[in-house]
Amino acid sequence: MTISKPVFDRLGLSLWIGAFLIVLVLVLWSPDTRTVLQAYRYGSEEFLAGRPLYNIQSEMGYLYAPAFAALYAPLFKLGPQIGGLVWHVLGFAVLTFAAVRQVRKLGGGELTWLLSFGLFLALPMALGAIRNGQATILLTGACWLLTLSALEGRRAETFFWASLAIIAKPTAIIMLLLVGALRPRLIPVLVLAVLFVLVLPYAFAPAGYLNDQYRDFAHMLTSMAVDNTSHFVPTDFTAPFTTMGLPIPEFGATIVRIVMALLTLSAVVWFDRKLERGTAGLAIFLTATFYMCVFNPRVEPNTYAMIAVPAGLAIALLWREEQGGVLASALSMALFLTGLTGVERHIHDFFYPWFRPVAVTVIAGCLIWWFWAKARDKVMNERPVAHG
Repeated sequence: MTISKPVFDRLGLSLWIGAFLIVLVLVLWSPDTRTVLQAYRYGSEEFLAGRPLYNIQSEMGYLYAPAFAALYAPLFKLGPQIGGLVWHVLGFAVLTFAAVRQVRKLGGGELTWLLSFGLFLALPMALGAIRNGQATILLTGACWLLTLSALEGRRAETFFWASLAIIAKPTAIIMLLLVGALRPRLIPVLVLAVLFVLVLPYAFAPAGYLNDQYRDFAHMLTSMAVDNTSHFVPTDFTAPFTTMGLPIPEFGATIVRIVMALLTLSAVVWFDRKLERGTAGLAIFLTATFYMCVFNPRVEPNTYAMIAVPAGLAIALLWREEQGGVLASALSMALFLTGLTGVERHIHDFFYPWFRPVAVTVIAGCLIWWFWAKARDKVMNERPVAHG
């Protein structure tokens, strides 16, 4: 089975860009509809006024580091329409640039088709977060570019993308830890990026005020990690069990997360050592986003936008390498249809919150297994042959 190359050379990329242009029109038309930007504007407004950013009695509200408030402050001053437009463009541009850079590193033939088909498959799952203007989109692009830069040993780029990723969301620390494990010589650069993000807000606000905000931020993160009474409904690996009436105790869930973290580390080290450089970057980032989506306790449906584009490109690569086939066809349909479960309210309610972690585990598991098999075959082919 094959996908018509002339069609998908342009169709997927056109839909990706066209959908985003529609999003921009909607932002200009109604900047406060279906968006999280009110929270971002609130954070910057409070930051500029020297008022508290966090409500430590609530698990909702402003949940970002003080550096994010400083980053968004110029956009806040531009107003909800222009500021929202610039923010959407920033996140979309970084993510698209990361996908383009990844495809170029994969090499081989049909690169335009590879990018276009991958973005086509990813669009339904990624579009909700793009429409809402969630920092997850910027986080995904920055973490992806951090991975590619670090694998090439580019220190300045690693520092820049690591800093941007941490500013976007604190969960970027997972990616920094993986990168540090893969490239120990870059650990000083990663530490410097973390320190830079921590110090950056002090250039725009009094030290005493920021010390209080960091104290509240740390307290809020700690309380969210141990509080089981919150109204937040996680859509991580525990969601299917909770839906069945078999909730996993917090201690048991923590053990599972630790075990999966070790397996994730083992997988990315294997990919880094055994796969070709371009393919290794995609396999490593796909594995990392799988962990960040399914095993991060603070996951919501739109968080799965993180894995949408790398999974789409991985499926496109599988399709190219295997000339189609049952696995590539099944994964293509699974990723595309999984994204569509959030389109209609009744369908969303039926599948929420249990379906996405299950579907993404199956999709990512098959792709990681395929990358693992490619690495194993490469090792077997490189072994010396005995001649008698």
